[in-house]
Amino acid sequence: MKEICIRNAIRRVHKGSIAEEAGIQAGDKLLKINGNEIIDIIDYKYYLADEYLEIEILKVSGEYWIIEIEKEYDDDLGIEFEKPIIDEVKNCKNKCIFCFIDQLPPDMRPSLYFKDDDFRLSFLQGNYITLTNMGEEDIRRIIKYRISPINISVHTTNGELRKKILNNRLAGNILNILTKLAANNIKMNCQIVLCPDLNDKEELDNTIEDLGELSGGIDSVAIVPVGLTAYREGLQAIKPFDEEEASYVIDQVRAWQKKFKNSIARNFVYVSDEFYILADRNFPTYRSYEGFPQLENGVGLVAKFRYEFYQYLEILPGTLKIYKYIIVVTGVAAYRLIRRMCDDLVERIEHLKIEVVCVENKFFGGYISVSGLITGQDIYDALKDRNLGDKIIIPQSMMKSDEKIFLDDYTVVELEKKLGVPIQISEVEGKRFIQKILNSKNKV
Repeated sequence: MKEICIRNAIRRVHKGSIAEEAGIQAGDKLLKINGNEIIDIIDYKYYLADEYLEIEILKVSGEYWIIEIEKEYDDDLGIEFEKPIIDEVKNCKNKCIFCFIDQLPPDMRPSLYFKDDDFRLSFLQGNYITLTNMGEEDIRRIIKYRISPINISVHTTNGELRKKILNNRLAGNILNILTKLAANNIKMNCQIVLCPDLNDKEELDNTIEDLGELSGGIDSVAIVPVGLTAYREGLQAIKPFDEEEASYVIDQVRAWQKKFKNSIARNFVYVSDEFYILADRNFPTYRSYEGFPQLENGVGLVAKFRYEFYQYLEILPGTLKIYKYIIVVTGVAAYRLIRRMCDDLVERIEHLKIEVVCVENKFFGGYISVSGLITGQDIYDALKDRNLGDKIIIPQSMMKSDEKIFLDDYTVVELEKKLGVPIQISEVEGKRFIQKILNSKNKV
């Protein structure tokens, strides 16, 4: 019982909630719902769905309470736990040859070095998991609780090659697990981190073909290029994709998309935006991403952002005037696109000046060019000797999800103080980006 009590500690009770009305307080421990022991957040959400609840609570005072609650099906109790998933997060035991965490510089905040491989975080937060750090009981719980969709790092369906890539002798049965999940109507999104001369070309064809056989359970497959930093000492040598190789991948996947369109009436497999940037190829249309099933994986982000931008640009009034000089910060990969869009905006707005600053990622080095991994120090180095105008706009993707802090622990407030110019954070959404730029008291 001691372990359960520690694990299920309640951190906060929302004001006016069902829990507050029932007398539940911060520091209490939730033990059971309708006689079922609560092991993790999945148990909690599953049993919480009942309209009649009998809740067993261990109070801070040491008393045991049984609380009866009648509620609507979708009503929440209004409590938060000390640990977001209640249980301990499952640590990843793989040693993937391209693991980004193994390529991080030293002396970053400790949380960045933690490798999770937890199906509960896949369901709740969209994290990708390998399915290698779980047992039969975990698979059973996924099926029992209908934990769907889940995001899975496949990389290859070749069992022996997958063992090599993940450095895990238990990683070879991926197809068996995917087949079992699909047979039980668990929806999945898969990703393939592609490495030249390893799991590409013929191996990629085989993997796509195998996953296509499970298209009834797999909603989408994303192919992303391996990310390499300057901190790979002692790790297996991997080369980055060049322009020709990236172009080959695009054509290879387009051929598969044509096949899937004919057989299952959807594209099914997509390449990430980085491949189009590396290959210097035009991006697919907005509609071709079919609802953007892998947006968080960098698949279709550019097409969506551009579409939203020009849709909003078309409806702006023709007489707008903005007396402002704006700095827009972006990474190497998106620089040309953002500059072109900002030039088109400036043509529509009198007296507006926008300078798009391309920030090189010196912190990670290597071949990292995406905006989301830009650090505060690199932004400062790129801007410190410039005329910074009236304000600086940076994308939300550079921030920690729940805090205005960069990967190197620079805060937005610190960067503002050092540069002496206000910084605004813009969502990666075309309309909101324009609104951030035009948000000014000096407009007529």
